[in-house]
Amino acid sequence: MIPFYLSSLVFGAWAVAVAVCDCRSRRVPNTLVGAGLVAALAAALPHAGPAHIGIGQALAAAAVGLAALMPFFVFGMMGAADVKVFAVLGAWCGMQPLVGLWVVASLAAFVHALAMLIALRARASVAASRPARLVTVGPRRGTPYAACLSVPALAWLALQLMSGWPK
Repeated sequence: MIPFYLSSLVFGAWAVAVAVCDCRSRRVPNTLVGAGLVAALAAALPHAGPAHIGIGQALAAAAVGLAALMPFFVFGMMGAADVKVFAVLGAWCGMQPLVGLWVVASLAAFVHALAMLIALRARASVAASRPARLVTVGPRRGTPYAACLSVPALAWLALQLMSGWPK
């Protein structure tokens, strides 16, 4: 049997790895996504994950997470890794926290995008005062949405641990 605290540690480490990869390269490797899914399902078998859900609930929540963000990928508004990470979060956290995680992640992504626009505008005004200079954002474009998803998931995990589960 997998102890609750061990599965929580694995989940936390996975979420941090997702955030770091996404912030550094705006990519989350499929191996990392797959490892997170396998670990979530392994923890769900004995109901030892942070959400204390079974394998059926974990699979259902993963499917809902995948389906919920798939339209954003189809219309080019989100990367495939972001959608897959949300599905894995469903497997770890269950269905109940998914909407809250999505709302907080979307607000964080909005703040990030707004900050990037402000920085771009500031760079453009500086470049306008200098002749023949181009404004570039740099190699990192877009919002690291998988990181925006994993940070609230870490907060959710902390709340689970502070609530003293299992009682």
